[in-house]
Amino acid sequence: MTDAHKTGGAGTPGFGEPNRSEPNRVELDPPATTQPKSESAAPPEAPAQRRADDGEVQDGLVELIEMVAPGADEYDAKLVRELMTAALKLIPDGRHTGELKLMAAAFKEMRYAYRVFGQYPTEHKVTIFGSARTPEDHPDYKAAVEFSREMADRGWMSITGAGDGIMKAGHEGPGRKGSFGVAIRLPFETTANDVIAGDDKLIHFRYFFTRKLMFLSQAEAVVCFPGGFGTLDEAYETLTLVQTGKASMIPIVLVEGEHGKKGYWENWDKFTRAQLLERGWISPEDPSLYYLADDAEDAADHITQFYRVYHSSRYVRDDLIIRVKRPLSEEALATLNEEFASLIKKGSITQRGAYSVEKDHLKLPRVCFTHTRYHYAMVRRLIDRINELGPGPEDG
Repeated sequence: MTDAHKTGGAGTPGFGEPNRSEPNRVELDPPATTQPKSESAAPPEAPAQRRADDGEVQDGLVELIEMVAPGADEYDAKLVRELMTAALKLIPDGRHTGELKLMAAAFKEMRYAYRVFGQYPTEHKVTIFGSARTPEDHPDYKAAVEFSREMADRGWMSITGAGDGIMKAGHEGPGRKGSFGVAIRLPFETTANDVIAGDDKLIHFRYFFTRKLMFLSQAEAVVCFPGGFGTLDEAYETLTLVQTGKASMIPIVLVEGEHGKKGYWENWDKFTRAQLLERGWISPEDPSLYYLADDAEDAADHITQFYRVYHSSRYVRDDLIIRVKRPLSEEALATLNEEFASLIKKGSITQRGAYSVEKDHLKLPRVCFTHTRYHYAMVRRLIDRINELGPGPEDG
């Protein structure tokens, strides 16, 4: 990895300059509006109070936005106005100080974190989970260093929780310039490891839920090394979000050092299949959502293969749009239609250009179909088949 890549590349704007480069990681299902469908469950507002959605108040918000950001995109300005409207409703709602402090702090944390990550929109990023207690002479630690270094050599940056153990190992491979730290304030753990401490890409969070949002919203892959409750919580939450279609499909890789020969994750996989799959708590295809890697290099290869042809995906209404780096052949499309008919609500899997509502990666071909919105692990299998059937960079 070159220094220019590690620092975001030449010409990366500072915090005062917006970066309009197209990010690799895009939201799967962006909402048409942030307003709730109904507020009927909320207590009635007092008749005498001025409503935040009153026309005159809304005009004032429009004026404020124009003062701060003249010429802002109309839709973006509308979303910011909705945020301001929701905030104005909090005091009339009777929210107490503790609730207001939580919401204000959470919003500020998210805004700052997005600002930091926003300086590196085009760099590929992998989130690495694992125990903070893993000693530096442990095989898992050495495997995490090897994996993060391998990914850095392939042009990826690492995101970890910024502590010691596996988190520090995940920073050692790419080094300080190729690392993000997403730290949580805990009384019994160090603030940050000595690789990332003091770096502009180290972000401190008060709340786990805002921290988890950054771990997953910014990553194009998640790799888990052995760990305790926190690691398993992060692994399960990642699986749940992808399984339910609440997060974009990404490779979820489980790996450990040579001592275990996958023992930790093999035992976890046995538990998952015996206690969850056989009891019917998960679907037969759900184990396809994760991959047990043989070693660090195998984990890196799996991630690279996932993006061989596949680029990203999103929804437009019920249409699943899969952006691909190179067009598929008619024969490949016919194979996909035959093998994945159960995912299609109506019509067929077709190939086309960008939808009119899309704003990013407009030049990439799209593989599209009206999705049933069920069995997301089958979508993972569909992506795998696209990568198998589609022409890769080696094909010219």
